[in-house]
Amino acid sequence: MSTQQSNQTVYYAHSGKLEDLSDGQTLLAHLSKVSEMAEQNAHWFGAKELAKYAGLLHDLGKYCPEFQRRLQGGKIRVDHATAGAQVAAARWQLMGKLLAYCIAGHHAGLANGIDEGEQRSNLDVRLKLEPGKDIPHLDPIWQQEIKLPEQLTMPELTYHKIWPGFQLVFFTRMIFSCLVDADRKDTNNYYRRLEGKGNAESNYPPLSALRERFNTKLEKIQQNLATQPPKSINQLRQRILDHSRKQAELRLGLFSLTVPTGGGKTYTSMAFALDHAIAHQLRRIIYVIPFTSIIEQNAKVFREAFDDLADAVVEHHSAFDDTKLPNNDARDTLKLAMESWNAPVIVTTAVQFFESLFGDRPSQCRKLHNIAGSVIILDEAQTLPLKLLRPIMAAIDELALNYQCSIVLCTATQPALKKAEGFINGFEDVHEISPDPLALFTELERVTVKNIGEQTDEQLLTHLQEKEQVLIIVNNRRHARSLYDSMKKLELEGALILRP
Repeated sequence: MSTQQSNQTVYYAHSGKLEDLSDGQTLLAHLSKVSEMAEQNAHWFGAKELAKYAGLLHDLGKYCPEFQRRLQGGKIRVDHATAGAQVAAARWQLMGKLLAYCIAGHHAGLANGIDEGEQRSNLDVRLKLEPGKDIPHLDPIWQQEIKLPEQLTMPELTYHKIWPGFQLVFFTRMIFSCLVDADRKDTNNYYRRLEGKGNAESNYPPLSALRERFNTKLEKIQQNLATQPPKSINQLRQRILDHSRKQAELRLGLFSLTVPTGGGKTYTSMAFALDHAIAHQLRRIIYVIPFTSIIEQNAKVFREAFDDLADAVVEHHSAFDDTKLPNNDARDTLKLAMESWNAPVIVTTAVQFFESLFGDRPSQCRKLHNIAGSVIILDEAQTLPLKLLRPIMAAIDELALNYQCSIVLCTATQPALKKAEGFINGFEDVHEISPDPLALFTELERVTVKNIGEQTDEQLLTHLQEKEQVLIIVNNRRHARSLYDSMKKLELEGALILRP
């Protein structure tokens, strides 16, 4: 049961080690702290008030003897999320309904409004549950401990003329993220304190410090250029880098970095992102890569460039091996960073990024609010999946429009996604940050494609003898072996056969 202190009933949110709950976390303390943390989480998109009251109401259903018995070991199930959702929906109409989705789903996940999905009751069913019959009655003491305003107001979002409904769905997920992150963080901190540990903290360096290290790396590269001819490929990369960095003062929005393969996109995109983020007081850089085969390579490049601040780079993808970390504390820190994306530089996959933006599970959505206030680099943007292109574009547009983000479409072959290119409801006001992409393709052209027609094996062997280096691809192992044996008979040096 709840405990009595000075004739005042005290309810608990979490149990400690003692059976009488005297070392438990009080419900008021938990609700207050989650409210405070959720409010701060929503700072970047102007929704502090809504997140604050989502935090205050999320565990309202614990104001009942049934839940207190559960904390003391009772084998009973208690729905503690629906009560807060009902109070929000009844008190604040549209804004309350929005909060009700977040409160009702802060453990099970976001529910549909009227249809079943993912084996969850929909919100309409949850809001019709009857206190005292379907869910426990609340102790009226909650109204003394929690003060609620008569009205809540929607933040002044810039509405999109094409998909305003999508914007509300997106906004709801962001509030949900603020609440889930705050709830998990405060709960984790309580149990850490119970074990004599401090709060889980991540002490990352500022982006300005990362830029200093990055500039040092670039300066070393520049020193090596002094001995190279003016029209070398490295000199061209330097020109691309210098020009792109000068665009960092442009206002937040959509950008493209169109640089042919070999033009130094990796360094250039990160340099622009650092300059742009610092110029606009943003808080992190999210580097989104489509292929796990290159994600570790890029993360390694960034870590080497950041030198002693390499831990500021967090990889979040299925191939990452955390067993290489030195101890459990390091693994705990990494787990928090991967779940909440609170590090200055996140390197992740396109699947992870977009599934999180459209997810419904708390673990997926927890990180979303930390995307706000970021420079997002979409590497190899031409690989965005065609069948999902419309919702992906809507999400990109919305992040730029209302969540203080800049998005960089980074690729050698830009997809035709602009309205000016004929794409219906396509991107507008996309700023190219590289110098004259068409000219770059000419300057970086290193491959000539020529159809020489059907060739016999004898003709192929003649090409091998005439050229210094040749790669021949055939369609089966038997043919490859036959050509290789012929090469050996001709005593051609350096002959290799590569096969799976």
